[in-house]
Amino acid sequence: MHTLLPFILVLILLIVFLTIWANQLKIAYPILLVLAGLAISFVPGLPILKIDPDLIFFIFLPPLLYEASWSVSFKEMKKWWRIIFSFAFLVVFFTAFLVAIVSNQMIPGFSIALGFVLGGIVSPPDAVSTGAIPKFVKIPKATSSILEGESLLNDASSLIIFRFALVAVGTGQFIWQEAGMDFLWMLFGGVGLGLLIGQIFIWIHKHLPTDAASDIALTLITPYFMYWVAEQVHCSGVLAVVAGGLYLSNNRLSFLAASSRIKGASVWESFVFLLNGMVFLLIGLDLQEIVAGIRAHGTPLSTAIGYGVVVTIVLIAARMISAYAAMLATIIFRPKVAHQHQFRIRRWYTPLLMGWTGMRGVVSLAAALAIPLTLPNGEAFPHRNLILFITFIAILLTLVVQGLTLPTLIARTKLFQGFDDDEEIHHNTKLKMKLGLKSHVYNYVKEKYDNEYQGDASMERILKYWEDQSKIQDNNWMNGVSKQMLLEIFAVQRVYLTALNNEAEFDEELIRHQIYQIDLEE
Repeated sequence: MHTLLPFILVLILLIVFLTIWANQLKIAYPILLVLAGLAISFVPGLPILKIDPDLIFFIFLPPLLYEASWSVSFKEMKKWWRIIFSFAFLVVFFTAFLVAIVSNQMIPGFSIALGFVLGGIVSPPDAVSTGAIPKFVKIPKATSSILEGESLLNDASSLIIFRFALVAVGTGQFIWQEAGMDFLWMLFGGVGLGLLIGQIFIWIHKHLPTDAASDIALTLITPYFMYWVAEQVHCSGVLAVVAGGLYLSNNRLSFLAASSRIKGASVWESFVFLLNGMVFLLIGLDLQEIVAGIRAHGTPLSTAIGYGVVVTIVLIAARMISAYAAMLATIIFRPKVAHQHQFRIRRWYTPLLMGWTGMRGVVSLAAALAIPLTLPNGEAFPHRNLILFITFIAILLTLVVQGLTLPTLIARTKLFQGFDDDEEIHHNTKLKMKLGLKSHVYNYVKEKYDNEYQGDASMERILKYWEDQSKIQDNNWMNGVSKQMLLEIFAVQRVYLTALNNEAEFDEELIRHQIYQIDLEE
């Protein structure tokens, strides 16, 4: 433990530096982390990080899915639910089917059941990599919402395929009737349990005298609790976390105080950042062990790489075929949408983008590592190391090749030439919302308090402030000079308050609180 702890601390430090570098290079940080893990794996004498396959899902998946469900727009998910559910379920099943057929034909001794194990592992695109795309590439809000919604749900469908395929490999048979009933129970039971547990935690937040620290602690254990309970009754833990997370996210104002929301956002951002960083480094660090397993099995490394490349091509092709099929279905079954101006402009290149954004990552690695070492009869799980290696190649190629070429693809093909119109509409809508909010507050304060507190200096000051705010018709009043002046004023206030800390009459807690208020204002 004493040798492993410094190594983990160095990895965390490396995650921070690589993320800073990725932001400067304007690329998704998982790409650099995977490549760094790959490079580190060749350093001799380093400790080997091993995670119990039974715990890999429980450690990483619940918090990552829960945080993603709090970030995604449920309103946008409802708006685009047809294509989101198509990609999250139908496309995942189609991709797993193609991978199963191709691997069965290509790899000697690879059964259809093993093909579905591999297909279930590599079929879902990664939510983290998908979420990193809009940070550096301008894409329409609709496309971004579809990608985020899909990546939130496709983990559940892929893991259902993975679970059923493992049963088929272990028992040598597949009973459709039992599988159908189990599927419905996993689907609806998982969603129901997630909503139920979410309601229980809302009650706890509301009825117990919690503060920000305890509220954040409760949010940290909530996804683990949802996942664990659902898995104990053989439901989908992924769907329980997603459904419960979406429910709590849409009711956050009803049970979390402002301080809990502000502080909790920072805690969760750091927590998920470290989890993601460790997972993507693990992907690279595991290469040496996986390669050793391949060689022990007797499969030439070049042959295994070839299998991985072919499976990756199948993944990309399946996603592109599905994207264009969805476009044709829209043209045939929803002609009103198909004839809209924006749809006609983007009808041919949006499927191309959707097909090129299927980077694999966390879930694929977790599922591959969760393959049991042995079958129920005690025999070694067939082709386990080969499946791990193919998964690694698929993650590496999709992350590096697609992740690095996506910005260039969009820029050179001018896929979103009309995207500025979307930005202008979004800006005007945002401005209208702000103006309406200021006017609403002013009318409310004036109607309720104007007559009651006439002559009160503090009330007149509040009324004057909101009257001035309601008269400002845009945000152009703050230019570069005024913004710089305000930043200097904030800095001067902090210096003054810091100096007050040396005087005995001023309590440090009061000073910290005032600095926090300035931070919020800035």
